[in-house]
Amino acid sequence: MAKSKTLYYCQNCGAQHSKWQGQCNSCREWNTLVEEVVQKTEKKSWSSEAAPGVRKIAKPLRISEIEVSKEERLKTNNQELDRVLGGGIVPGSLTLLGGEPGIGKSTLLLQISLNLSYKTLYVSGEESQQQIKLRAQRINPDSDNCFILTETKTQNIFQQIEKLQPEIVIIDSIQTLQTDYIESGPGSISQIRECTAELIKFAKETATPVILIGHITKEGSIAGPKVLEHMVDTVLQFEGDRNHVYRILRAHKNRFGSTNELGIYEMQGNGLREVSNPSEILISKNEEDLSGTAIAATLEGMRPLMIEVQALVSSAVYGTPQRSATGYNAKRLNMLLAVLEKRAGFRLGAKDVFLNITGGISVDDPALDLAVVAAILSSNEDIAVPKDISFAAEIGLAGEVRPVTRVEQRILEAEKLGFSSIVVSSQNKFPKNNFGIKIQKASKVEDVVSFLFG
Repeated sequence: MAKSKTLYYCQNCGAQHSKWQGQCNSCREWNTLVEEVVQKTEKKSWSSEAAPGVRKIAKPLRISEIEVSKEERLKTNNQELDRVLGGGIVPGSLTLLGGEPGIGKSTLLLQISLNLSYKTLYVSGEESQQQIKLRAQRINPDSDNCFILTETKTQNIFQQIEKLQPEIVIIDSIQTLQTDYIESGPGSISQIRECTAELIKFAKETATPVILIGHITKEGSIAGPKVLEHMVDTVLQFEGDRNHVYRILRAHKNRFGSTNELGIYEMQGNGLREVSNPSEILISKNEEDLSGTAIAATLEGMRPLMIEVQALVSSAVYGTPQRSATGYNAKRLNMLLAVLEKRAGFRLGAKDVFLNITGGISVDDPALDLAVVAAILSSNEDIAVPKDISFAAEIGLAGEVRPVTRVEQRILEAEKLGFSSIVVSSQNKFPKNNFGIKIQKASKVEDVVSFLFG
């Protein structure tokens, strides 16, 4: 008979303990150990008999002897997802997609599986086949290349995989799966770890890509042990507010591409629509000249974005002035206010300052600094910044306007969207091209103030 034993796992970090104790030795959190029954067995739930000839005995090779062949990626017919993944899905890879409840994770993957030209198996442990059918009719009623399976036991899932031989497998979600070889409930740390290990073994031995949907905790991290994110090849995060229509897809980890890429979607009644030119949705179409707004030329990975920055400066009603930033680092906002106070002579210490990045996205590009300063000064002076001016520069502690990387891409994006001029650092060096936009160079904050407000 198989031998069973009891272990204690920390629900916060996943550390294993042989006996119960009040505090976890790894993360130092209190009352997080939970008892789980673990059953040891020699039998494996996935066998490579369904894919003969795939397994090879590994042997050490010199690095010069290793042959590198270019991986043929599977295109998803979704440009935003392909960009974030690095060009498509790699065969044999394991991708984990996390996000808030109701943000659109299942909708995104169901929409992709319906549009794929490959045989796809969509395994759902949360919804019935009828529920998925109703959603599929709303997204793409003409697709007939996607197979739906409602199952939570991994042994049964692998039996159906051997019969169907799909080219892509989607699991919704990893927290609902359970295996017979662990005697604990679905969603527990040992179940998540064991089910993920079985799926990794299947993916690597058969070169079949697997995409997992993962729940998140109230802090925003993916639920389950941290080792789950270490085991998979790619970790994607689906962000956004359910009260807004726009969703952002980011890569937090990617073994086959860059983690700097960004995908933007718009939630509609018939699914998620790809936003090919996000600069247009991030800039308001208001025709009136309003003070406290400025446009920044930023970069997200290889994609240039024009983002609108809004600021509101008002006299502090209470004793302590408030500093609030949405989508921007609050500590960096305080630093820029100190620079304006010390280097430019603006008395902002007794005023409330509120900053907002439109579109509901978060930006950490230092090139946003100059637009933030322009928006704050515009609101303070109650003078509107001309709509055809954009900004791309970093502000230093001495009040100097510092250069930013890949300024040519930012200039070309501003020119493409119809801006007449862009303010950059005088230290930026780029070849003399015939830009159709006026380039205004500044070396100090005072130069920007005199250029904007005279």
